[in-house]
Amino acid sequence: MVSLRSYLPRRFRKDETVIPLVRLHGTIAAGGNQFRPSLNLAAVASQLQRAFDDKQAPVVAISVNSPGGSPVQSRLIFRRIRDLAEEKNKKVLVFVEDVAASGGYMIAVAGDEIIADPSSIVGSIGVVSASFGFTGLLEKLGVERRVYTAGKNKATLDPFRPENPADVEHLKELQLDVHQVFIDLVKERRGARLADDPNLFTGMFWSGVRGHGLGLVDQLGDMHSVLRARYGEKVRVRIVSAPRGFLGRRLPGAVAQFQGQALAAAASEGLNAVEERALWSRFGL
Repeated sequence: MVSLRSYLPRRFRKDETVIPLVRLHGTIAAGGNQFRPSLNLAAVASQLQRAFDDKQAPVVAISVNSPGGSPVQSRLIFRRIRDLAEEKNKKVLVFVEDVAASGGYMIAVAGDEIIADPSSIVGSIGVVSASFGFTGLLEKLGVERRVYTAGKNKATLDPFRPENPADVEHLKELQLDVHQVFIDLVKERRGARLADDPNLFTGMFWSGVRGHGLGLVDQLGDMHSVLRARYGEKVRVRIVSAPRGFLGRRLPGAVAQFQGQALAAAASEGLNAVEERALWSRFGL
């Protein structure tokens, strides 16, 4: 028999605690499209707002499963979560699924508590840049590349030119700046909970079990067990979903109807897809 309880207004279900949940899953990057959506502030802002607008919820739950990506978008999502938490006076529980690494961990530290699966991957507090070198490829193909710039550094790190040590040194300086922002943010949020370990900010990553010992997470467990233990057997998770696309379908589900567009998008984003796959594979996923 189908229960009609879930359709009743909440005021008639006072013995039930409802926890809004926002799922922040995927690689972190600006932009994205309906065929290959990315995790960024524009994509999740409305979900976060609706979750924190729930006045009766005692906390907001956030599920993180991300190998990282854009440091800017990671920090923007982190900042939005903290701003809403302070504005609405809500506690935030972050639950790590497979991985919260690099930018994914930056988002996770927005939580007042971080709960991770023992077998999850956490950490990777560092900065990485990756590209491809095609030196000599055009010559072999009989293609002449012509680049005209105003400003001697406008063609820095051109993948079709030999690597310039000065360009690499400049990139490393930028990485150090971004890395320090990351370190400061983790120290601010985790404080005395962090262990005194020389590898903590080297980009190393750990299992949830090791991360717990290092102070990167507060508790080991899964979402439903933790929420039941804290709020009783009648706790219910309400997933705050992304807006639906046209015809009521979620945008990724419309791919099959537009095969031509999907093929074009796949061709234009081939290298991006390879890099995205590489992000996940760093953590064995």
